[in-house]
Amino acid sequence: MDEDRFNIELRKFLKEVGVTSQREIERVARDGLVQGGTLKLRMTLTAENAPLEHVIERTISLGDGPGSAS
Repeated sequence: MDEDRFNIELRKFLKEVGVTSQREIERVARDGLVQGGTLKLRMTLTAENAPLEHVIERTISLGDGPGSAS
């Protein structure tokens, strides 16, 4: 395995995932499509040709509840 090439490709993938995911999360929040004051997120990473399943879950406050600065 070419470590340098692998790292470059992996970083490109992670950058694309991060940027596009952030855009989509901001879109649903901005467009008022979130019910309640929090957004419950789940990201699942899988691979078609490897035994990979990695799940991350997080609840994010939209900051529009009592005591938040707007």
